[in-house]
Amino acid sequence: MKTYKFIYFGTPYVASDTLAVLLARGFRPEVVVTSPDAPKGRGLTLQSSPTKELAETHGLLCRTPDVLDENQLAALKEHGADYAIVVAYGKILPRTFIEAFPLGVLNVHYSLLPKYRGASPVEAALLHGDTVTGVAIQKMVYELDAGDLIATKEVAIDPNETTRELRPRLVAIGAELLADTLPGYLSGEITPVGQNHEEATRCRKIAKEEGLLDLAANAQENWNKYRAYAESPGTYFFIQKGEKSVRVKIKSATFENGSFVPLRVVPEGKNEMSYADFAR
Repeated sequence: MKTYKFIYFGTPYVASDTLAVLLARGFRPEVVVTSPDAPKGRGLTLQSSPTKELAETHGLLCRTPDVLDENQLAALKEHGADYAIVVAYGKILPRTFIEAFPLGVLNVHYSLLPKYRGASPVEAALLHGDTVTGVAIQKMVYELDAGDLIATKEVAIDPNETTRELRPRLVAIGAELLADTLPGYLSGEITPVGQNHEEATRCRKIAKEEGLLDLAANAQENWNKYRAYAESPGTYFFIQKGEKSVRVKIKSATFENGSFVPLRVVPEGKNEMSYADFAR
């Protein structure tokens, strides 16, 4: 059986977890392309991405370009890769990169495309109160998440799941789906199927201020926002304490009998506490 070479593009834990599954299943990239080391923490020390850390642990060659230009493309072409895989890389691949691989560029997307094309499909599903979502493996084109579908898997959403639980679950399912699908795709047994573009919906990057809740607003909408933004950017509200308006972060909450109830909160300038104690 022919061995096909590939290049892996990815940056956060979503990508490193997927790469870990691929390596365990015998798929080893020629090179890993990830974001440059970035300053993090209070000391702003340079830190490698999770994907770079995993790649170096396995002795994989890493590239961390600031930009994807023609010099980077030429360097990648030297590896003679047949295809590429992109998982949460963090940069848009130029058309020249997408067209550089004879067997195409495959991408794992965490929705049932064409629904929720864009940057925040997991958040979008929870924000809209969906009970079902899924994972799609698409063959990338130079248009946002519009590529032909190679495989999809439907996933039920638990009523109490937030992004903290749902995203890692989808990542694990997507990684296994990708590994299961690759042999059939590479051998030509799987024919990509075009998306129905008329049914496409889109989701965008989430701004920090979108986590603002009004506790007097619709309880179901507050619950959906809390679930969607639990991992990032988080949810918060303002409450009047005497003459001062206090910003309060919500650490945990519940939805009971049609009511949205914060459980643990962090008032501005204070430590985490129960909402019941804070509201007294």
